[in-house]
Amino acid sequence: MLKLAVFFLLIATVFVYSAELVIYTSDSFAGGIAKVVVPKFEQMYKCKVKVVSFGSMGDVLARLIAEKNAPKADVVIGLNPQQLQKAIKENLLQKYRATNSKNLVYKGFVNDYGTVYDYGALAMIYNIEKIKNPPKSFKDLLKPEYKGKFVLIDPRTSSTGLTFLMWTIAALGEDGAMEFWKEVKKNVLTFTSGWSAAFKMLETGEADMIVSYATDGAYSMYKYGSIKYMPIIFEEGAYVLEEYAAIVKGAKNLALARAFIEFMLTPDFQKEVPLNQWMFPVIDVQLPDVYKYVPAVKKILRLDPSINDRLDEILKKWEKAVIG
Repeated sequence: MLKLAVFFLLIATVFVYSAELVIYTSDSFAGGIAKVVVPKFEQMYKCKVKVVSFGSMGDVLARLIAEKNAPKADVVIGLNPQQLQKAIKENLLQKYRATNSKNLVYKGFVNDYGTVYDYGALAMIYNIEKIKNPPKSFKDLLKPEYKGKFVLIDPRTSSTGLTFLMWTIAALGEDGAMEFWKEVKKNVLTFTSGWSAAFKMLETGEADMIVSYATDGAYSMYKYGSIKYMPIIFEEGAYVLEEYAAIVKGAKNLALARAFIEFMLTPDFQKEVPLNQWMFPVIDVQLPDVYKYVPAVKKILRLDPSINDRLDEILKKWEKAVIG
């Protein structure tokens, strides 16, 4: 009996170690932290990890829906709370609460389907060499002086864009937010499909301001040795984004998928979050010195979670306000 048990254990071990874990994610995750943490995981589990990026998280979610009856991914990484709720509603995810959730700094992040791995406040960031009088509020973005100076991100395709839309609703109310979008579109240089494209426009000088994160001052100091891109948290208050990873329902490599989710809540992964994701880690790890340049959040805006059930309706309202 003992020999038989050892045999099956060896078979299971070989299966896990020889499998290929498939991760669906965005360009920002694939091109950033994945390059650092995936090799660590592959070495730990003697496996292969295939990271597949579809651009923005909206595109990732659309692909998961299209493959619902024959899933090809094992894990999806980068869902914001609204996208996580939509994925649950579409029955795309395997229920799994990570054992390492016990390490989370904020217990409110614990979820039965998604595992939070970073968080951070949204901000507008601007090039200090080009913008001398930055906006201090959402309403300031409507001023003629900013026309053609900033880029916003499409909430239908991007996690960051969707979170910015939720920020406007939290700050201005739903009706007030839609009125804001009707007006602000006149000043917007362009809408990008994702954060990476927007940030590229900032770095190439095509745009002077973009929607990004409060940690970008730390990024600027780390990369340039000075604050070139300054974050602004509008006076209406801050809105915090959490990003989640989840196991895809029907995942072929369930054991490896669970192992990767657990790995994301360990110091080996979390210590890489600040300087690669430019977000805050969700467990207690030491922050780099440059994080002293992240502005303090004095007021956090929140929305009733029930708004996630009306996501399609809200996006249609946004389309009507912006596109007509």
